Amino acid sequence: MLVPIKWLKEYLDLNVSAKELADAMTLTGSNVESITELAKDIKNVLVGRITSVAAHPNADKLVVCQVDIGDEILQIVTGAPNVKEGQLVPVAVHGASLPGGIKIKKGKLRGELSQGMMCSVDELGLAEMGHIDDGVDGILVLDGEYPLGMDIREALELADEVIEFEITSNRPDCLSMVGIAREAAVTLKTSYKLPEVELSKSVGNIQKEAKVIVEDDKLCPRFCARVVEDIKIEPSPQWMRRRLASAGIRPINNIVDITNYVMLELGQPMHAYDLDKIEDKTIVVRRAKEGETLLTLDKQVRKLTEDMLVIADTEKAIGLAGVMGGYNTEVTAHTRNILLESANFDGGSVRLASKALGLRSEASSRFEKSLDILNVEKAVDRAAQLIEELGAGRVVEGKIDVCTASLEARVIDVEWNRINNLLGIDISVQDICEILENLSFKTWVKEDLLKVEIPSFRQDIEGVADLAEEVARIYGYDKIPLTLMENSVAEGIRTRQQKLMDMAKKTLTSMGLFETSTYSFGSPKVYGKIGYKPEKYPELVIISNPLGEDQSAMRTTLIPNILEVLARNESRRIEDCRIFEIGNIYMPKSLPVEELPIERATLAIGQYGKDVNFYTLKGQVEKLFEVFGILEDIEFLPHTHPSFHPGRTAMVMIGEEELGVLGEVHPRVCENYDLRNRVLLAELNFELMLKLAKTEKEFEHLPRYPAVTRDLAIIVNTQVLASSIEKVIRKSGGDLLENVELFDIYEGDQIPQGYRSMAYALRYRAADRTLKDEDINPIHDSIVAALRDELGAELRK
Repeated sequence: MLVPIKWLKEYLDLNVSAKELADAMTLTGSNVESITELAKDIKNVLVGRITSVAAHPNADKLVVCQVDIGDEILQIVTGAPNVKEGQLVPVAVHGASLPGGIKIKKGKLRGELSQGMMCSVDELGLAEMGHIDDGVDGILVLDGEYPLGMDIREALELADEVIEFEITSNRPDCLSMVGIAREAAVTLKTSYKLPEVELSKSVGNIQKEAKVIVEDDKLCPRFCARVVEDIKIEPSPQWMRRRLASAGIRPINNIVDITNYVMLELGQPMHAYDLDKIEDKTIVVRRAKEGETLLTLDKQVRKLTEDMLVIADTEKAIGLAGVMGGYNTEVTAHTRNILLESANFDGGSVRLASKALGLRSEASSRFEKSLDILNVEKAVDRAAQLIEELGAGRVVEGKIDVCTASLEARVIDVEWNRINNLLGIDISVQDICEILENLSFKTWVKEDLLKVEIPSFRQDIEGVADLAEEVARIYGYDKIPLTLMENSVAEGIRTRQQKLMDMAKKTLTSMGLFETSTYSFGSPKVYGKIGYKPEKYPELVIISNPLGEDQSAMRTTLIPNILEVLARNESRRIEDCRIFEIGNIYMPKSLPVEELPIERATLAIGQYGKDVNFYTLKGQVEKLFEVFGILEDIEFLPHTHPSFHPGRTAMVMIGEEELGVLGEVHPRVCENYDLRNRVLLAELNFELMLKLAKTEKEFEHLPRYPAVTRDLAIIVNTQVLASSIEKVIRKSGGDLLENVELFDIYEGDQIPQGYRSMAYALRYRAADRTLKDEDINPIHDSIVAALRDELGAELRK
């Protein structure tokens, strides 16, 4: 829900900033997604008056204007054909900014000094803010009088802030300006007001103009209608267009805009029908007939089913109830009489119809949450009032109201002390009543019993737990003391696996990686994006009731999740991104799934940036192994994987077990995710790492005797792995060989083609004596012999 602050002030006595309002509302349960400043890209654009217009001496299509901006007169060269002396215009001075990142600087045009730019509607981006283009080719000419030098955002009332609220499905009352104002008033301990509805110019008698028949009152418990004659279709006033645009609704014309305005203001969707296109001027609310179709306002033919509720006339369907109106009764420039619909539809019916047709609208997103039945009448009267105030038509006397539901308020009886017991606090019944009454509940107290009348817009309130939640969020969650569970005698401790997971996260973050968390389910199609051929797709656990195809299968790898996060960061111009995730993957034991799948903890590391390469990633993985105490028997072997670049990928082995894979992501996979950078990625079996981790530390005395270092340079085939050489050296070196370090690799002159020189520093040491040559020489010779016999290596001379 987008809430423009200036519009909100129409109903709320607001005396705090947007940031303070957002923080306070979040604490009382109305979570804020973002705060956006409108027209923030427009800077240093001022109101100026053109004092003279002269021909450009060096260009036929340019003119030189003198423009007064209050404290100085600027010379501006322009090609706009509509400039005239005396006009008030928006002037972007030197250093100004315009939407699209445009910067204005003074300079010369065909030899004449130009100290700024006069702006058009498009250059200021006013169409997106509800401004109507008057069709004139050229600069925007301001109506009325404004002080010279005035900021254009103030002159055109562009400066505003918009708060985006995340409204939960149980609070459809907050999908409206009035609903947010009501919540904000309680949160800020201030006052709010509802729009006053009063009609004074009604004519005729609606009973002679229209008729409404509701055949299915279960799916439509209430239907209100009003008729307006002598409609004048024209653009809405500027203030209405701007409010709608700020709230995310595109202005269309005065009648459609009024219905949208009422929907945003009161939370009740409405629709306007061209009355003259309705057969017999009779509205029939019924289920669709078998094989019936409807051409909706988006000009798509919809095939209806018998479980869908439609608005019809005596011959045909003219709207899909709660979702979208029909094209055959659309309000156009030729419309002269309209019927305003304001109804209450069954939320489940609207949701199923919307899903079946793949058609969602602002109206359906509200109706499917079940709306306040009392709001139906208020909304149709409010729309009629706005039509009357804007001079858009004459309202016919009376309204049709077909209602079969009870309009009596629900009353809940609770023991008020149970609210304190549920919350673990101790506040008086008077304070409880005050909180509830501020939230529009009515309360009566009789001894230990609290009677609460539930307002019609709070259908989510069903019992004492719901009332306790209302009290808690206004009282303040931060004021509720922390307490241990009753009879709790032991303090919780972390398990070995939890400690190791914390250790892994601290190690990875210390190396500059950020932790991320993604969904455990996704689309089966992601395996094609990461390089798998269809016949190689893994077996998947398919969700029986997914939210959609993109969330229909449990993941068997973290690779797509990591790539999506990296792609999202790159698209937002993050030049260097390093992330990791520790989460479960899910593999079915058999298909079809008859038992719970295997869940395996998995670690994925992904990164891109100017200093990132294969060895960066390998070093990070090795550091993590070192922290876990599992460096012994670790090997990095060449490997092929559909998601990784051939020749730049390694399999991580520990003994005979596969621990994971790491390397550079295949360019085609990067292209599938719109990644332009080289991406490095590792995926490791974290569950196996937890099993093999050795965190116990053993003390070793500092060596008492010196070490002896011998260098060993050998020539081997380029296909021989460094890890294989080191394994042979360590196996042949025995107990006296303390360390092996590769310090040089060389290919080129004096080395045969297909071979390379590899130089190692071998460190020998004994715990009980100083080693002599006669101790080391036999060992060194056996190492050389083993390298020659097992790997075909020769000493470099």
